[in-house]
Amino acid sequence: MLFQRVLTAAVLLSLLVAALFLLPKWSWGLLITGVLLIAGQEWGKLARYSGIGRALFCGVLAAGCGAIYWWEQGSGEARAFIYSPAGRLFYGVAMAFWLGVAPAWLLYRWRVRGALLTAAVGCIVLLPFWHALLYLQATPGRLLAALGVVWVADTAGYFVGRRFGRRKLAPEISPGKTWAGVWGALAAVPLYWIAVSVVLPEMGAHWLSGLAWITSMTLLSVVGDLFESWMKRGVGVKDSGRLLPGHGGMLDRVDSLTSTLPFAALYFAFLLSGIR
Repeated sequence: MLFQRVLTAAVLLSLLVAALFLLPKWSWGLLITGVLLIAGQEWGKLARYSGIGRALFCGVLAAGCGAIYWWEQGSGEARAFIYSPAGRLFYGVAMAFWLGVAPAWLLYRWRVRGALLTAAVGCIVLLPFWHALLYLQATPGRLLAALGVVWVADTAGYFVGRRFGRRKLAPEISPGKTWAGVWGALAAVPLYWIAVSVVLPEMGAHWLSGLAWITSMTLLSVVGDLFESWMKRGVGVKDSGRLLPGHGGMLDRVDSLTSTLPFAALYFAFLLSGIR
């Protein structure tokens, strides 16, 4: 199982890096929209939508992508959306959800069945993740650095948790998660960031804000992981799908990214580039 998981991750990473550096923006946009729609289908299953309901939900996601992309092209500056009032509201809602609503959701073990509410939450979870990937493709090094924070945290948490994990983090939600894994992730990520600061000097020039950022990213990745696990618990499934050998579905692979990449986009857009 571990070998299959590592092999799948290696293939996906190779394809991601190739696409990130070689594809033009419109092709990259099509690729990540495909990822979004696959994740949307899986979200629809977790929300217990019918086949028609899942198609409608994916249609809403596609319409949202189209509207944002059309806005960016019409503005004459492809990266301007995140700086606009609409973009700030869009990202503000996402961060309010991940910093406030999602932790409360997990703490109180909410189970929400309403189709409109689960669709709204799905849009908040998935659309900012999609736009963050679109926005950050303009600076591939930054996007890879952000992805690396999540991957290092996930890997360190997995191995440290397996070796030293005793006290469960949230046994009712994800029995495999331990507090040792969280501490292992928080310890490993700064070491990774030191290496990133050497390769990307702009990161080293903002060491203190970068340290706060990677710590926040690590904690947000745990929230994203647990939130998707709780959604799966609600329908009694282990994985959101079977698309990726050793990983499950697309949502299983991007769960931590949905909570972290919007925050990464905001960090790079405002703290490193200056508030506009």
